[in-house]
Formats: sequence, C-alpha cells, structure tokens
Amino acid sequence: MLAPLVKPEIDEYLARRDLAGLREALSGWETPELADLVAGLSGEDCALVFRILPRAVAAATFEYLEPDLQRELVATLAQEQVIRLLDDMAPDDRTALLEELPAAVTRELLGRLSAEERRVASWLLGYPEDSIGRLMTPEYVRVKMDWSVERTLDHIRRYGRDSETLNVIYVVDDTGRLIDDIRIRELLLARPDARVGDLCDRRYVALKAGEDQEHAIELFREYDRVALPVTDSEGFLIGIVTVDDVMDVAEEEATEDIHKIGGSEALDDPYLETPLWGLVQKRARWLVVLFVGEMLTASVMGWFESTLATAVVLALFLPLIISSGGNSGSQAATFVIRAMALGQIELRDWWRVFVRECASGLTLGLILGLIGVFRIIAWQQIFGTYGAHSELLAVVIGLSLVGVVLCGTLSGSMLPFVMARLGVDPAVSSTPFVATLVDVLGLLIYFGIASALLAGTLL
Repeated sequence: MLAPLVKPEIDEYLARRDLAGLREALSGWETPELADLVAGLSGEDCALVFRILPRAVAAATFEYLEPDLQRELVATLAQEQVIRLLDDMAPDDRTALLEELPAAVTRELLGRLSAEERRVASWLLGYPEDSIGRLMTPEYVRVKMDWSVERTLDHIRRYGRDSETLNVIYVVDDTGRLIDDIRIRELLLARPDARVGDLCDRRYVALKAGEDQEHAIELFREYDRVALPVTDSEGFLIGIVTVDDVMDVAEEEATEDIHKIGGSEALDDPYLETPLWGLVQKRARWLVVLFVGEMLTASVMGWFESTLATAVVLALFLPLIISSGGNSGSQAATFVIRAMALGQIELRDWWRVFVRECASGLTLGLILGLIGVFRIIAWQQIFGTYGAHSELLAVVIGLSLVGVVLCGTLSGSMLPFVMARLGVDPAVSSTPFVATLVDVLGLLIYFGIASALLAGTLL
C-alpha cells in the first residue's frame, strides 16, 4: 500500500500537472504500489499517470488492476493509450479483459491491435468460454531433444525475456509435439555438453486446450506446479497456463459455490457494483423456492393441529427440533460439497459417505438427545414445569432429536450426490434447501414419535 506521506506529494504533482516531477516521483515504485495509486485516482488523473509511465510498466500496472477497474479505464483512457496497453499486455491477461468487454468494443479494439497481437488475441478468444484455452499464453520457451545444455541456455538467454515463466522448459520434437518438461534447475546443474534428451524421462503432466478450467485447478493442486503445458487434441504444444491465472479461476469458482451454498445464484460482478435489481433477481428465485418448501412445513403443522391443541407443551420444543435437524443437515452438506469440489470424494463414494454419516448422525443425535433429556428433567426438578408426564416427554424429545439429527445428516450428505448424478452443480443443494427439507421431515418425525408415545397420557 502507499506510504501515507507519499500520496499527498503525488496529488500535488497531479494538481500542478508537473509531468516531469510526477515521472521522477514514480520512477522507483513497484507495480502493486502503482496499481494502488491508480485505483484511487479520477479518470483524468489516471490517464495522466498512464501517459507518463513507460509502456512496459504501464502494461504491468494495468494487468495488476481488478477487472472492473480495467473496464472503467478502457472507457476512460484515450483509445491510443488503450491500444498500447493491450499490445503490451500478456496474452492471457488481455484475453481475460477482452472477454469481459461488450462485443462491439472487443471487435473495435481487436481491429486496432498490431497484426501479430491481433492474431494471438483472436486465436485465444476462439476457444470456448471457461475452457483452458482462454487461460493459456503462447509465451514460453521450447527446445529440442538433440540440443546440448549449453545451446539450450544460450537459447533461453536470447528468447526467455518474453516468456511468461522460466521455471520450466518444454521439450518438443521436430513437429512441435510435446515430449517432456524440464525444470530450469536441472539444466543449470547439468554438464554444458550434455544433451537435453539425457535429462528427459518423458513423464509430464499436460492440459488440453478444450478442457474445462476446473480441471486445471485440480492438476495444479495435485502436482504443485507453477505452470503446466497446454496441448491440442493431437499432443502438439500450443501454450502454457501459469498458477496465477488458475488461482483467479479457483477464487471465482469458490465464490460461486459460496453464493450457491448460501441459497442464491452467483453474482456476475462485485457486490457493490451489482445493480439493485440484479441483486434481487439473483436472490429471489431461490427465496421463492425455499418459501414454497416452507409452506409444506405449515401443512404438516396443520395436520397435527389437534395434537398441538391437546398437548401445547409440544410446541415449546418445535424450534429446538427444527433447528437441530437443519443445522446438522447444513453441516453435512457443506462438508460433502467442499470435498466434492476438492476431488476428495466422487459419485462412487456415496455408500462410504452414507455409512460414515449414519454413524455421525446417530452419535450427534445421541449427544443432543441426552442434553435435551437432561434439560427437561432438570427444569422439572427445579421449577416443576412439565407436570406428571415429564419423564415421558423427555423420552419423546430425546428420541426425536436422535431421529431428526440423523435425518438431517443423511439428507445433507446425500443430496449433493443426487444433484451431481443429475448433472447439476452439487452446490445447488444449498444449506437453506437442506434445512427446508429437514424442517418438513423433522416435524413428521417429531409428531410421529409424540403421537406414538404420548397416546393415552398427554394426548
């Protein structure tokens, strides 16, 4: 972040339009600091800063900005400035920006890029949305099997400046088909006269350009790489994907899942930038679905109206029963959905999860049931609250809690599997949805046990 004494000095240069002083003051700043500065400026001042920054620094700063601010700047800066920025941006970052802009703006900007950059940008935008092809960059270093280590290092010194990363070097055959990837450390420690082929074990991990971006997240997590090669359907190397781009995708996916688990559709823009009507639309659909589900709760209450009228004391424990089932179901659903997202469990694991959650649900139900029984007995001993049939009431509450918690746990853990089997995102079986379902089932369990055990006494 900016030092508190530096920002006023920059403001003075901007107010006086002292370009020479501003250029000198910003000359030693790092990219994150420049991005922080730009984020707090008005459109006119922002344009002034970008005008005096060196082209490479301006492009790096622009890449560092949040996507929404990038879009604002594209609309604010002079078109020539925008074209220069886009020409100097990394291909993958430029693709991410262009796919967020209106189609007409994207076409106009593409038409004004340099011929080579236009070719690259059009090629990357040609891949399906959310595919790995949209994430990759063609800026990497590739070498041949028969090259010596000395020649390879000379090649890296000559062409590596434009590469997205130099942590890994890619080995291809004469046709461009990927053979292996070699860490730069292995080259630096090898003899200068050794052949690249001597360092290859032909064991590598690669992504396919047409695969979904979520697959890239899984492979980066599994193999702990900073970059992975991207090949076409025939195995020809066409680009690489770096971990910083995959982290952005992982953040988007996690945010989307969190929104769904919370019982709404995922927001397309940051919260404060989402129009009010858009915010309502994203939330209204699920609220209506959940509201209709809760109507079933009212129907169940109506079926047992005579039971409640006869034994009013049962109504005192309704919130306890309903919340316990909903909470246990929400916990189970959250655990299973997250485990699915991380690839820790798959559809075929449903039986193992079922058995584990049976044991967990029974144990948790017994814990809560015993607490409920203790509470009723203690209150009866101290205050005489529940009358002559307090022991029987305690048994009803204890058994109901065991049944409802078990039901909630199984519902919450199995619904994500059902959703996944139907081809729907498991996060859609959100915790509010699980809670609504368990509310209905919990009331049936509670009143069913009460009707069976209290017949002839309280009922």
